[in-house]
Amino acid sequence: MLKYVGQKILIAVATVFVLATATFFLMQLIPGDPFANDKVPVAVQEKQRAYYGLDKPLGEQYVIYMKNLLKGDLGYSIKKTGRTVVDIIKEAFPVSAKLGLFSLLFSEAIGILFGILCAQFRGKWPDYLLMLVAILGIAMPSMVLGPIVRYVFGVKLHWLPVSGWGSFSQMIMPAFVLGLGTVAGNTRSMRASMLATTTQDYVKTAKAKGLPPWKVVLRHQLKNSLVPIIPNLGVQIASVLMGSFVVESMFLIGGLGRYFVDSITNLDYPLIMGLTIFYGTFLVVMNLLVDILYGLIDPRIRVK
Repeated sequence: MLKYVGQKILIAVATVFVLATATFFLMQLIPGDPFANDKVPVAVQEKQRAYYGLDKPLGEQYVIYMKNLLKGDLGYSIKKTGRTVVDIIKEAFPVSAKLGLFSLLFSEAIGILFGILCAQFRGKWPDYLLMLVAILGIAMPSMVLGPIVRYVFGVKLHWLPVSGWGSFSQMIMPAFVLGLGTVAGNTRSMRASMLATTTQDYVKTAKAKGLPPWKVVLRHQLKNSLVPIIPNLGVQIASVLMGSFVVESMFLIGGLGRYFVDSITNLDYPLIMGLTIFYGTFLVVMNLLVDILYGLIDPRIRVK
């Protein structure tokens, strides 16, 4: 087991290193100059580039950046004067995490429930109806679903606020829009997994003993049906906890997604690289934890 965990950790570290390196050099390909401004004297622009180290050779910039990265220093934002990238992440991440956690709980609970119902009513109208919802959730992107939800429940019905952040009512619509795609994926995965366990001997034995259908589902089918879903949790957790660029911008939520969109628009190089590396590292860590958890839960995975 220790060897298995050690291998996963080494792969995770190597992945983060490659991500940081690729992010740094890809940033050099972005056209434009964040300091270019006809109203600012050229001498001032040169001083700004020197302050951020953009006047040094590319190789030297890379070495400096990686050294600072090892110390947890992601640099200063170019456009948000006086603020470090780490400070911005500390401020914005809790917002994205709160939204993501609410969305994750909603999507996992509803997706698993829908999947169980689809399997129990296979070939009947509840199965078709719930699968239609799942297909729509996958097919309809958040940039389309978001305005529809805002118009119906915010503008026409006045049930929920159309933007902002802080109260529970302001969380409902963005969490729904953010989590619907995950609900759809979990519904399809859970349905297939539940149907696969129906033909297993231990399920047939439980039914032959005369156990009620709900006990067969909860005590025998559910646990084994959840195993195939676990590998997807890493990506799902990272995606929803980090927030959605589109959803946060649409609902005017000050999370990492909105900061990321603003950083690209403003050519804020340190902020773009910092958020990209932070998001990538978070995703790698979540996948690492899920891999370890998967190895512990599923006895079919042989670890040494």
